[in-house]
Amino acid sequence: MAKPKNTSHSGAGQLRIIGGEWRSRKLDFPHVEGLRPTPDRVRETLFNWLAPTIIGAKVLDVFAGSGALFFEALSRGAAKGVALDSSRDAISNIRENMGLLRCTVGEVQQTDALRFLDATPIDTFDVVFLDPPFNKELLKPACDLLEQRGWLTDSAWIYTESERRPSELGLPANWRLHREQKAGGVNYALWLRETPQSPIAE
Repeated sequence: MAKPKNTSHSGAGQLRIIGGEWRSRKLDFPHVEGLRPTPDRVRETLFNWLAPTIIGAKVLDVFAGSGALFFEALSRGAAKGVALDSSRDAISNIRENMGLLRCTVGEVQQTDALRFLDATPIDTFDVVFLDPPFNKELLKPACDLLEQRGWLTDSAWIYTESERRPSELGLPANWRLHREQKAGGVNYALWLRETPQSPIAE
């Protein structure tokens, strides 16, 4: 989803898939105001964290924007991906890039994220990416709906990007902060949804 211009996101116009089946493939994305993909080094760190989990996972990218996280996950072996965004141009571009990559395991929807998450779940997801526009108070409501409406598997992993530190976000009490880092003005973190059946992550 579009971001303020003062974040650390860069590379407007084109992104590079870092690993997996489509490694080094370059994809264009539209010049929607403020839209920038998650930087290469942040994506590399995130998918190193997710390496044991991403293969065979069902993935939901709630504020997909350029589709950088969506495509990276599918390239690295996710079994299914769903990408959401409110921008018609962003969604059209993701569809075009799916065609270029001959991707058959992805689905995209132009929709308001909170309205979508407040509906009956279409599936449960193992990994969720939450990279919303900053300073619009979208992250916490999205997280609450994911938890309350039943979108997550018992041991789901949730990735967040925010302008505030993870400890300040007030996310669901059963989400344990697993890893966090900061790049410029962006705080990014990986959370584990804990239930009585959840494994203990090292």
